[in-house]
Amino acid sequence: MENTATRHTDSTDQRLTDLEIKSSFTEDTLEQLNQVVIRQQHEIEWLLREVKQLRLQIPHDGAAPRLAAAGDDLPPHY
Repeated sequence: MENTATRHTDSTDQRLTDLEIKSSFTEDTLEQLNQVVIRQQHEIEWLLREVKQLRLQIPHDGAAPRLAAAGDDLPPHY
């Protein structure tokens, strides 16, 4: 009878150890994903600021933005 109880305890101990290992890996994965989300949030905030700045550069009178003519960018020695 003691042999069965010992096997049951060993099996329970092994299952508990396996669950602790899985829990540890899950916590690590969760932390990594959290860092990704934080980084993405910073990138989104940066992109929103960039869009805001670009919108400020668009004329408000409805006119299309003026594109530079080909000759406007000649180097100074010409």
